Amino acid sequence: MKNGQFVKINLSGGVISPGELVNLLIPLEEAGITEVKFGSRQQLYFRINDIQLEELEYTLLNQEFAYEIGQDRYPNIVSSYVSDGLFNQSSWIREEVYKDILDSFDFNPTLKVNIVDSTQSLVPYYTGNLNFITSELSNYWHLQLRFPKSTLFYTWSSLVNTDDIAILSQFLEPMMIEAMVTTANEGQQFGQKLEGMATGSGKFLFQPIGQPFSEPIFKLPYYEGFNTYQDKLWLGVYLRSETFPIAFLRDICMLCMQHRIGQLYTTPWKSIIIKDIQGSARPAWDVVLDRHRINLRHALNELNWMTEDFDPTALALKQELVHHMNWLDIRTYKLCFGIKMHPKSGIWGSVILRFIDSNENKTWFQVQHTHNFNPNSRDFVTYRQRVERAELTAVILALCEDFYQLQGRVLVQETHHYPIEATEEECGQVSVTYQCPACQTVYDPIWGDNTQDIPAGTLFEDLPGTYCCSICENEKLTFKKFIKQSTN
Repeated sequence: MKNGQFVKINLSGGVISPGELVNLLIPLEEAGITEVKFGSRQQLYFRINDIQLEELEYTLLNQEFAYEIGQDRYPNIVSSYVSDGLFNQSSWIREEVYKDILDSFDFNPTLKVNIVDSTQSLVPYYTGNLNFITSELSNYWHLQLRFPKSTLFYTWSSLVNTDDIAILSQFLEPMMIEAMVTTANEGQQFGQKLEGMATGSGKFLFQPIGQPFSEPIFKLPYYEGFNTYQDKLWLGVYLRSETFPIAFLRDICMLCMQHRIGQLYTTPWKSIIIKDIQGSARPAWDVVLDRHRINLRHALNELNWMTEDFDPTALALKQELVHHMNWLDIRTYKLCFGIKMHPKSGIWGSVILRFIDSNENKTWFQVQHTHNFNPNSRDFVTYRQRVERAELTAVILALCEDFYQLQGRVLVQETHHYPIEATEEECGQVSVTYQCPACQTVYDPIWGDNTQDIPAGTLFEDLPGTYCCSICENEKLTFKKFIKQSTN
């Protein structure tokens, strides 16, 4: 897959029928394409040259696949449909609800849309621009807006009805695309304006929020191998190369159709899941796995990494680090890692390795983690400012040690809420952080800032007047105070 340009096919919500997939795979195979990839937004990719494109264009058009060549103008709709029945505990979200929502999108969004059950942790909550998250009220959703090309969020003050998700997305999209939101204050003002316009239009059914959304503690489920649920099996397949042979997928589709399995699911971790496997059919699945030499015994240390789509450098670094971490037997439970080679990519994780620069001999990364190591948080704390590639394993080992020491000190679970601007009367009842308005880096007194020799426990007020942002060197006086409300 080194030559030609990539073709992206959106699998809406990360789901496709075996019949549809095999009808795509067979022409690909006949055109000489041997492998495909699944992306972090649950889409499908393959490389193609001009001759192959000419052969396949009729197939792509005739089967009405939503495809793009060499671009990503229309991001795939991400959903936690893959988690339904396996990794969730919701009282009301079901397969039929996901299907109804996905079918209601009669347009291709140019903003990223996430449709996620709040009780699962396989699919990220906030990597979209329009993030719909289930509430406790049946058929109503929390909404978090993330403004394009920024890490600035606005929390919708009411719940959105299931039937309105698609039309509200279409209503908000053009205004969000045109907006230039650069500060948290601008985000709040513009978000309130959008909400006022939506409410005033009379087109949508909103409900008051009875209970603010709070996330469960993150625990990435083990999504590989054969697993029992209800009276059936589900199978998760992860490949170390993040590349799936077409011959293997074709055999999987044929087996699904033979045993009347209606859907295959992709995950943001670039793996696939097949549900509804009868126990009596297990030997037939073993035959296919044996035929293609598929290994189903990877360690969690390897499964909990996210890399950018089509980035061989990041993939090679992941494999190198995983090798060392497995050899050292490093525990990473409740952690997940991302390698961010490009500033605008939507890589997700509780620990992020950000590429800084390189020369002929060395490459440097910045190591960050999210506030409280919650991967759904967008509040980043810098752990090490400039780390050579060869030193990354040692830094990760130290970071994991710090994480588990912190876990041992935390006796009461702290749920994560999005930060809101602090008021004086609230400050005695909440935990306080400070955020750089330029690059959104957070100073948390719990952690201090080891890049500037600021020890853990140092209050922001006690920082020296010369303190500046560890990322963009913005002055201390520009930082804004934010709070996280404590739960009772």
